[in-house]
Amino acid sequence: MDANPAASPFDVASPEALAALYPPPTERAVAKVGDRLEGRSTAFIASSPFFILSTTGRHGPHATPRGDAPGFATLLDERTLALPDRRGNNRLDALRDVLDDPRVALLFFVPGINETLRVHGTARITTDPALRARLAMGRALPATVLLVAVTEVYIQCPRALLRGGLWSGTQRPDAAPTGGEMIAEHSQGRVDRRDYDEVVAPRCAAELY
Repeated sequence: MDANPAASPFDVASPEALAALYPPPTERAVAKVGDRLEGRSTAFIASSPFFILSTTGRHGPHATPRGDAPGFATLLDERTLALPDRRGNNRLDALRDVLDDPRVALLFFVPGINETLRVHGTARITTDPALRARLAMGRALPATVLLVAVTEVYIQCPRALLRGGLWSGTQRPDAAPTGGEMIAEHSQGRVDRRDYDEVVAPRCAAELY
């Protein structure tokens, strides 16, 4: 059975055709990309109990959920994240993908916050004893640790989570930064924190469709 849907005259098949359907991105959307994990991004990750790890390899793409106590994704320095691999089903889809292609994408969530944090980079797998011990949960050592060399960091606007009502009634953690604080940091001040928090984010909530 063909895994691809049948071709249609309405298919969008070129970058030019795609661009014609959407307005160009705002200056804020372009400027918000950073290349390292700094104070606000670090605080967001420290508050995050869950992220999705996206990989691709010879068997195709995979999106793997990863969760633990907030801060389980550990910052070693501003360009390196350490991700413990806890006990699971042992399919090892994501880890096998990394051996094929080290490029990874991570999407971090914090309950109560509608913005998410996107992190892109390249990864390698290690069994470093000191690092495994550092990331242990009680006596349970992670089998391996995924080290991610960060190349891009930026927040994703809140509309998707607002539309889905994902955190309805959930209180945001006090220690987590606002979307404006993160975007101002990533853009090195080119995007104003207060403008995002007081104008852009409320407008996203009011203009979901």
